[in-house]
Amino acid sequence: MQNISQLKRGLSVRHIRFMALGSAIGTGLFYGSAGAIKAAGPAVLLAYAIGGAAVFMVMRALGEMAVHRSAPGSFSYYATQYLGPLAGFLTGWTYVFEMLVVCLADVTAFGIYMKLWFPHVDQWIWVLGIVFFIGAINLCNVKVFGEMEFWLSIIKVVAIIAMIVGGFAIMMYGFGQEAEHVTGLSNLWEHGGFMPNGIAGVIASFTVVMFAFGGIEVIGITASEAKNPEKSIPRAINAVPFRILLFYVLTLFVLMCIYPWNQVGQNGSPFVQIFSSLGIDSAANILNIVVITAAISAINSDIFGAGRMMYGMAQEKQAPASFTQLTKNGVPWVTVLAMSGVLLVGVLLNYLLPEKVFVIIASIATFATVWVWLMILLSQYVMRRKMPAEEAKQLEFPVPFWPVAPTLAIAFMGFVIAVLGYFPNTRIALYVGIVWIVLLTISYYLWVKKPSHG
Repeated sequence: MQNISQLKRGLSVRHIRFMALGSAIGTGLFYGSAGAIKAAGPAVLLAYAIGGAAVFMVMRALGEMAVHRSAPGSFSYYATQYLGPLAGFLTGWTYVFEMLVVCLADVTAFGIYMKLWFPHVDQWIWVLGIVFFIGAINLCNVKVFGEMEFWLSIIKVVAIIAMIVGGFAIMMYGFGQEAEHVTGLSNLWEHGGFMPNGIAGVIASFTVVMFAFGGIEVIGITASEAKNPEKSIPRAINAVPFRILLFYVLTLFVLMCIYPWNQVGQNGSPFVQIFSSLGIDSAANILNIVVITAAISAINSDIFGAGRMMYGMAQEKQAPASFTQLTKNGVPWVTVLAMSGVLLVGVLLNYLLPEKVFVIIASIATFATVWVWLMILLSQYVMRRKMPAEEAKQLEFPVPFWPVAPTLAIAFMGFVIAVLGYFPNTRIALYVGIVWIVLLTISYYLWVKKPSHG
């Protein structure tokens, strides 16, 4: 008889690969990219490339640990093992916090997208509807969830490829001539140069760029529900950087060639804007369906990730014991309900501040994301340092360029956290982040850390 308190291994390579993609290609690309372009101009391409390289190191560090030892609770478990229980507690709960905040950003974006079709309906009404819908999907069997995520992600991927191809066609055959601007490579340097706001602009864009990659670490969490983790995890991780570069860098490259960077606006998705400006009206509707799909699929994998993380932490006695309760299908239902409950806060925020809510949420999410990545890198670093040379030689999926690359990645994550505090409009994220870590530390000492008996 199967042990009731076990997660079921129902996810194949295909599911895992698309879940990571689902988390990473969401609102950050379709909506947030406008903010990054505004900060850095065309040089945002460099920011995505550098950010992508750092994220690849995080994924490889996570992969090394996941293949060496897969566990529910993934990186919170590794942080507990290698950095101590407090670090594990902070990492796990900060990841849950990250997923919640990213979900808030995504449900907010969903409300903004729906405005294209229903300009008179209040944003918060959409947000409420989507929270209930996703909560229901997440209570289904993990396989249903994996299938839905797979198809939602396919829609996004096909749309992005179509956009890249369409963009190149516009550049080559000049469909945009009736528009008031030229299309072509020259747009990358005509309007104030390739780096119009200097290096400071590129640095400022990191706050949005890193938010865009957030959620990709869900691959580590899927390890405990993957059918064959030692094969599926490395394959999923190695495919990710290539796809990210392809999707983010190429898409934004095409976007900025077709359209002067300083005209990429904040109202709705920059992608929808392009097509409507080229006079393809149905394209704007089609793309709006795509960006909505993207938001739904990102919310979907975020709730999955946070729920599984809370389940893993509850097993380590770092979260309420009720979080280990599973349905007949092996879904931790209490955590799904808890997540959906917190998302209702998003409904309230959208009701109170529909204008500002996205930037604030995105920068708080960046803090949480980068903190989690920093912990993953540090756990791997400590694990490797403590490991006998013989054992290190036998690692099946070792980090490349050890120890230089991980060290650089650690420094880079610290730098991004500092950047958040440097710019006035993201400073709130650093304050919220610090308060969060302090509160967590206090609650750890009050409720989790058991006094040791002599």
